[in-house]
Amino acid sequence: MRGEILDVLIVDDQPGVRYLLEILIKEFGHRVHTAENGLVALERVRQIHPDVIFMDVRMPLMDGLETLRRVKKITSDTVVIIMSAYLSDHTVEQALKNGAYCCLAKPFDIEKIKELIQALSWQHRKRDCNQSYVI
Repeated sequence: MRGEILDVLIVDDQPGVRYLLEILIKEFGHRVHTAENGLVALERVRQIHPDVIFMDVRMPLMDGLETLRRVKKITSDTVVIIMSAYLSDHTVEQALKNGAYCCLAKPFDIEKIKELIQALSWQHRKRDCNQSYVI
């Protein structure tokens, strides 16, 4: 039995990261959308109301933490996963304080990403996405 099919938005200024995550997420049958920065991400959020967002912190035009704050004003129930090669305690604290589901350090472990996607699919199906943690 499968979990629910999710609309997933990947927000990262690096095309290679967007492509890798897109392939991993599509393996589970989810719909994938992409954005190269926070401004484009906000447009996508308004258009598709994604279930899950994987978002980089360091991006041009608008960083991931500011984008997270704005996303949560548009749709508070979207699960946002913050990603960064430069995760600091302060960044993690700010991300979780502003509603991120969890934070992923880059480069990330592909198996952990797969486990997270599966867990989110099942949790979304059960409508039980109320925990925050750091991976």
